[in-house]
Parts: sequence; structure tokens; C-alpha cells
Amino acid sequence: MDNSSFILGVDLDGVVGDFYGAMRTIAAEWVNKALDTLTSQVSFGLEEWGINEFGGYEKLHRFAVTQRDLFRIMEPIKDAPAVLRKLSSRGIRIRIITHRLFVKYSHKATITQTVEWLDNYDVPYWDLCFMNDKGAVGAHVYIDDSPVNIKSLRDQGCKTIVFSNSTNQEFPGPRAENWQDIERLVLESLEEWKTGTQGLFA
Repeated sequence: MDNSSFILGVDLDGVVGDFYGAMRTIAAEWVNKALDTLTSQVSFGLEEWGINEFGGYEKLHRFAVTQRDLFRIMEPIKDAPAVLRKLSSRGIRIRIITHRLFVKYSHKATITQTVEWLDNYDVPYWDLCFMNDKGAVGAHVYIDDSPVNIKSLRDQGCKTIVFSNSTNQEFPGPRAENWQDIERLVLESLEEWKTGTQGLFA
């Protein structure tokens, strides 16, 4: 069956790519601290790493993208590319939606690194959207890890799966701890969409 009109909105950083792992390595260099002294249990904004003494998150982000190729070097989250390939093979339209273009003067590097990374790991997608208001793009189900995005999407009535990490523990489910959970939840939502029933997000 062709399910190509069923759209899955997928965040990249912290969901498909190991953003926090890559950023932690770069931040250790930037703040001149040993890697093992930077906790992996961070809040949104990474204040736990002491980056505010060095100019704050935006400056770290620009350094990471323009000087250390952040979006090219990050590893994928375990099983993410493979599960996305399986979902795509079911006819699900994968729409990648990311807010990576929020730091000025790094847009060319960000876009180039993003496309090259997606191709390198054979991540399938129909659409690649760089924008802040993810709900404006349109998808039947979204996957995101950012507290700001989750709240915004749910406030707009968008069905949103939380991809768990230390920044988003206050949000109720549906919640995925890994990509096997995502696969199951997305396929359940697809069946609900096909039959016109409610279940996962009721």
C-alpha cells in the first residue's frame, strides 16, 4: 500500500544525529576541560558545561559548526538511519525539519554539512526544511527532543513523540527511549491514520 501521503516530521539534532555527544567533545576543547568533567546529563542550553564564561551557547555553536564541522562529524543515534530506511520502504514520507539556521554567518556551512551527512549515512527523506516553527511545515506525526519544540508543537495540536533525553523529562508520552520505540509508535500511528481511529495520541 502506498502511504506516501502519511508524513513523518523528524528532528535531526539529538534524534537522528548524536548532537550532544559531538557537542560535548567540541565544548571540552572550547572551555579547555577534560571531556570526562563535562556531564552528559545536560539541560537545554548546556549551562552545566560552564560555557557562559566563554561567551555562551551561540558562540560555542558557531565555533562548532564553522571550525569543527559539527554537522559533518557527529555520529548517528544508534539504529536511526536503518529504522528511517525501513519506514521509508513502507511508503512513509519522511520530512526532516530542523532549526539549524539560527546562528548568523554559518548558514552555508550548516546546509552543506547537513546534506553531506544525510547522504553519507543514507538517511532517506522527501523534504528537508530549515525552520523554527516546525508545526507550520505540516506532518501527521512529529519526533523531537527539544523542550521548546515539543511544547510548541503540542500547543499547536501536533501529534508529537518525545525522544527521551535529560532535557525533556517533564513531558508526558508518547515517548521513545530508542529507535525501536520510534518504529513501533510510528507504525501504530500509521495504522490509526489508515483506519481513522485514535489511540496513540487520544
